[in-house]
Amino acid sequence: MKVSDLVEKYKLKVFAGEQVLDNEISGGYVSDLLSDVMGNAAENEVWITLQTHQNIMAIASLKDLAAVILVKGLEPDEDTLERSRDEGIPLLGTDKGTFEMAGKLFADLNSDSNQ
Repeated sequence: MKVSDLVEKYKLKVFAGEQVLDNEISGGYVSDLLSDVMGNAAENEVWITLQTHQNIMAIASLKDLAAVILVKGLEPDEDTLERSRDEGIPLLGTDKGTFEMAGKLFADLNSDSNQ
């Protein structure tokens, strides 16, 4: 599954990173603790979080994540948008809660791997 597929299927808002929506997604990671993501997220995963500050993009870049999804209608800081553009990692948003978004992503990724 590509990030663009996720954007289209769930009507995610693209805050930044439109040019790299073809990133392949290998899985997902859910956490709001930066050190947890830094220690445990894997390359090409989508990170689901409610954090909106620019440090999320530094971690996303460090871990080579496919995209970051902000939940609950949260909006990124301007510094975060700039960092997303600089790092070339899509920054997305949804009104869905963390539990719902993670569940949908999990179901989709598991159905793709079972085909």
